[in-house]
Amino acid sequence: MMQFIIPPTVKIMAESLLLALLRGVAGKATDTLVETMTRMCGLKDDRQTLERLLLAVECKLANAEERSETNGYVKSWMKELKSVAYEADDVLDDFQYEALRRQSKIGKSTTQKVLSYVTRRSPLLFRFEMSRKLKNVLKKINKLVKEMNTFGLESSVPREERQHPWRQTHSKLEETTQIFGRDDDKEVVVKFLLDQQDQRRVHVLPIIGMGGLGKTTLAKMVYNDQGVQQHFQLKMWHCVSDNFDVMALLKSIIELAVSGRCDMPNTIELLQKKLEQVIDQRRFILVLDDVWNEDERKWEDVLKPLLCSVGGPGSVIVVTTRSQKVASIMQTLGPHKLACLSEQDSWELFAQKAYRNSVEQDQSELVSIGRRIVNKCWGLPLALKTMGGLLSSYQQVQEWKAIEESNIRDNARGKDEIMSILKLSYTHLSSEMKQCFAFLAVFPKDYQMDKHNLIQLWIANGFIQEKGTMDLTLTGEFIFNEFVWRSFLQDQNVVVKYDYMVDKPMYEMIVCKMHDLMHDLAKDVTDECASVEALTPQKASLKYVCHLKMPEAELEKMSGLCKGRTYLRTLLAPSKLHKDFKELVHVSTSLRALHCYHYPISICKAINAKRLRYLDLSYSDIAKLPDSICVLYNLQTLRLIGCRKLQQLPRDMARLRNLIHLYLYGCYHLKSMSPNFGLLNNLHILTTFVVDTKDGLGIEQLKGLQHLSNRLELLNLNKIKSGGNAKEANLSQKQNLSELFIILLGQRNR
Repeated sequence: MMQFIIPPTVKIMAESLLLALLRGVAGKATDTLVETMTRMCGLKDDRQTLERLLLAVECKLANAEERSETNGYVKSWMKELKSVAYEADDVLDDFQYEALRRQSKIGKSTTQKVLSYVTRRSPLLFRFEMSRKLKNVLKKINKLVKEMNTFGLESSVPREERQHPWRQTHSKLEETTQIFGRDDDKEVVVKFLLDQQDQRRVHVLPIIGMGGLGKTTLAKMVYNDQGVQQHFQLKMWHCVSDNFDVMALLKSIIELAVSGRCDMPNTIELLQKKLEQVIDQRRFILVLDDVWNEDERKWEDVLKPLLCSVGGPGSVIVVTTRSQKVASIMQTLGPHKLACLSEQDSWELFAQKAYRNSVEQDQSELVSIGRRIVNKCWGLPLALKTMGGLLSSYQQVQEWKAIEESNIRDNARGKDEIMSILKLSYTHLSSEMKQCFAFLAVFPKDYQMDKHNLIQLWIANGFIQEKGTMDLTLTGEFIFNEFVWRSFLQDQNVVVKYDYMVDKPMYEMIVCKMHDLMHDLAKDVTDECASVEALTPQKASLKYVCHLKMPEAELEKMSGLCKGRTYLRTLLAPSKLHKDFKELVHVSTSLRALHCYHYPISICKAINAKRLRYLDLSYSDIAKLPDSICVLYNLQTLRLIGCRKLQQLPRDMARLRNLIHLYLYGCYHLKSMSPNFGLLNNLHILTTFVVDTKDGLGIEQLKGLQHLSNRLELLNLNKIKSGGNAKEANLSQKQNLSELFIILLGQRNR
């Protein structure tokens, strides 16, 4: 099979994640607030020196990255450089925070006011402390620059970031995209399943093929076929991926059968009885997607006897897998082996992506190049979509030729071939898109990601920078849509989030997933994302981990990882509290994003991360947020979804001038907003506003919130003092609001 290998000329174009980090730190060094505070502290020269050193390293980093592939010393140097860059970012962040703190005290945001303000905290003490920190960073970077100069590295000119055209129809692609070359496969499988109607035993049909071939797509086509929907009385779909836990699988199948939660204990006997009860003698189809388990005992001794003893005649289990061994363990019917697409189907799929912007008739050379590139993809749908999405961003013949020439040799088929194609597409992402993509490695395989939540995490970590008139959220939307278009993300759809306590919907959210090969690619390009499970076998520390997600199953492995300071930037905790978690939060002073569902008020009080941009305390048992929240001056996103007992927001919440997103869905007992809420004029998302009669709490506080978008729910409108107050809210001018819900009396769903 032809393989795409990235030649040196292309590698120079491909900025590393470290380069993106250095650019971000250098950019922060030129921030107005940082410049102001360093000048006040007499550290202007040190700040400028830091900026120059970062730029000096930046121009040679591409060559250093190439050398690091074969030179262990250079690789070690780059690792140390990354650590120092993060340390420098924290120091600069301290200057920003101090400026924001002073602004909040005086209620003004002008530079002159900041310059003239004398804080209660000793200016001399702050100046001394920051001088020490900044000089320490400069000492480390100077040492690294001296080492760099001994490597004989070549300078390279960073490529200009390509501005891709905005595509308005991204959100509907998953519904409208045509599927090529699988109609015959679908017909064969559907007939096979329907022909089992008189069989008393439950049969298992594997669909087998290499990664990126479209096994899941075929399974979905079969599952949603009208004949299949009518034939089977019960339809269930479960994505297994790496987690072949018998208890979790049984609970999931029970939940799918009853369309509700299963809170039963992890006892096989009880789950077996419940399974027999909910499925009974109904003819069912169960799809187990992306199965990897090659432990025959888990299937033969436990799961198979349970699943194959329920259901009516003609019940079937469809399994999708890459593994021939998995298929041989589970099958009762011969597997359906998925072949590569034909040349014509491959071309049509590729052309749908690559020529979406329409190619003029006289650009036949692009078509010729496209056909040659299609031949190199060997009929793999994921590779064809990825390459087509990449090339759709280029219009010049020489650009297409450069990508075509990335192929320099043949190789055997397998995962390496498609991974090389995906890596080629990754190298053509902009530097900020590389960071956003690499961050996805923090989530486990088959994880359902919330689009807006994901964008807010990107923003919190500084991966996204404002460009011209496009704000951070719009830039994040653009990047997300590009990922969907290029097939870095897939399965985008809208789901309704329910509040099961009152059995009513709360809100809609756009979700998506990653193909597991894309997940492998994300893990391959970064070492900053980790799980507790991956760290504990090597007794590793959190020293070099920046982003950590902790599933509940890994909580007991957490002990011992919290010793000493960490440089964690993202901590996504489970809903179950662990005794060491409070300590971890306390020592993680570099945190930009913290997610801790269902956690008590004591955790809130332990949060001392002044660099925090994103805080999710959803479903926590909180009646009143602690006042300490109000000193998180960098905070951009605050999520309090489902905090049913929350009655009061902090009095000084108006100090959080950088707040962009405030989620209050399901806060049914909230009595009012915080005083002078209208000062939060950077808000783009505000889900709920509770009107009150007291001064500073009325509906007129909405007047200055001109950026509000999406959905807003107004509660207690009966407390509006007058028509004049209502008009003062200026709701008619908030043109970005798509939905406005009005509740006159009381609060709903208490």
